[in-house]
Amino acid sequence: MPKRTWIAILIFTAVIINYVDRIALSIASKPIVEEFGFTPVQMGYLFSGFLWTYVICLIPIGLLVERVGAKRMVGGGIAIWSAATALTAATAGFASLLSARLAMGASEASTFPACGRIIRNWFPERERGLVTTLFNGGSSAGPALGALVTAGLVEAAGWRTTFVLLGLLGYVWLAAWWIWYAEPEEAKWLSSEERIKVLAERDGDRKAVNAEPVAPSSLRYLLSQTSVWGLVVTQACLVYTAYLFLTWLPTFLQSTRELSTLNTGYLTAVPYLITIVLSVAIAWSSDKILSSENIRSGARRYFIAAMAALSLLIVLAPSVGNLTELLVVLTLVLTGSTTGAGLNFTLASDLLRNPADVSRVIAITALGGNLFGLIAPIITGYVVAGTGGYDWAFMVAAALLLLGAISTLTMTRQPIEPEFTDRSSRQPSFQTQQAHP
Repeated sequence: MPKRTWIAILIFTAVIINYVDRIALSIASKPIVEEFGFTPVQMGYLFSGFLWTYVICLIPIGLLVERVGAKRMVGGGIAIWSAATALTAATAGFASLLSARLAMGASEASTFPACGRIIRNWFPERERGLVTTLFNGGSSAGPALGALVTAGLVEAAGWRTTFVLLGLLGYVWLAAWWIWYAEPEEAKWLSSEERIKVLAERDGDRKAVNAEPVAPSSLRYLLSQTSVWGLVVTQACLVYTAYLFLTWLPTFLQSTRELSTLNTGYLTAVPYLITIVLSVAIAWSSDKILSSENIRSGARRYFIAAMAALSLLIVLAPSVGNLTELLVVLTLVLTGSTTGAGLNFTLASDLLRNPADVSRVIAITALGGNLFGLIAPIITGYVVAGTGGYDWAFMVAAALLLLGAISTLTMTRQPIEPEFTDRSSRQPSFQTQQAHP
């Protein structure tokens, strides 16, 4: 097993912890509602609260990654959000609970921009689809493990103790990260042979190992690129469904199937666990099927469109009577939305000709996705309260999934060239180039 696999495992587990902390409130919602008497609309705001600060902080953090460094950005983020998770146990009502979620969201914004840069630095071009999807697969593994662990802890120790223990988990990970992570050029535990392979193949045939790096492009320039907007719109449409499930799936199962908190945890975990396996298989296929030329031209968009189409099965969820059939539908919807979102991050890296732009474009893309993720639980709360069911809530998600499929097929057809071709002059260049200058 290549030693760079440990980097993939580290960032994968970081996202798992990220999402365990996100879904914990959803799993523990029943005793929290019983204690505080929150309405569905209030719970909708609490479910989405962490995303308010998350989206505000994404682009500033994306701009800081190149300056601060990925190691410190990821480590600092998990230290703060783990503290916020633990402090959730001390909340006394809506305002204090919302404050803890806001603090958690701001610090969690470090993960995707910084890890996007880590993947670009550490993995050959033909491995990025698998690694990025595995990394994003933490957004499935986290809810699955979070549902099981949180449900068991809530039943055994109460919801307040649960949040303290979840917060401590982040600091265990942080210790491992601080000891072992380094850039491939500096990692002492990496063999010379593997180091040469990583440095030679991480940008395909576009860059020599010792080539002078190009300065990051400005936000103005990146936002002028149609392909960047295609990535943003696609991510927004896919993430809406992912967050609808992340925040409302436990409540949906409890209210429509009359399940206990523990059984809800088990049944919520099933679709997420199966999704991880399916997502990795699909991403591996995209790496193997696509040639290096296909990858650089953005052909991964066809896989993304197929995943959005698969998620359209969400319209069947409210009408499926058998619990097993419902779990199949939910699994396929989750597979489509989460795999599509992961491959969309990979597509961003595929299209970018300048590695220094990766963290910025990942941040912009994640911002678009999480803006829609932010409104998903709120809109769902209002729709459920107004209609007394989930049919129209799932129809809204389906309409956005269709838009996402169209967007990736029509708007991500051009590579994203670097704005600056000379680090010393920093003069803008808008010319389309097929090779690194």
